[in-house]
Amino acid sequence: MTVAKDVRQKKIIMGKLQHGSDLLEEFTQLAEDKNIRLGRIEAIGAVQKACIGYYHQDRHEYRFIELNQPLEIVSLTGNISIKEGKPIIHSHIALADNSGALHGGHLAPGTTVFACEYIIEIYDGPTFERSFDPETELPLWNIT
Repeated sequence: MTVAKDVRQKKIIMGKLQHGSDLLEEFTQLAEDKNIRLGRIEAIGAVQKACIGYYHQDRHEYRFIELNQPLEIVSLTGNISIKEGKPIIHSHIALADNSGALHGGHLAPGTTVFACEYIIEIYDGPTFERSFDPETELPLWNIT
């Protein structure tokens, strides 16, 4: 059964991340520093190298791919919710290499920022807490 909750846009912040920083760690720290507990992230820019994940549904495990080359961030989209009392970023990223080939997947630690401009929409609403989902074996929103 589909579950949906109403949320309201509270605020929008825009900015850029520090050159040479870890993309996922910077977003996580920003959410902690600004006490963002519910939100949406978009970003564009470029990375020096990347680590992206693919979830094997039959094995219930991630496979991570390291891309050790400069790449353009074609699209980064994700959300901010709560896991174990702290903000957590769940984001997917699409990256283009110098031939235009696209690489994409779950944003993982190890993705180094070259330049990144972001927009975060912060929402008011119920807490979207992540907890273990036995069917998928993923930490999914537990909203009832």
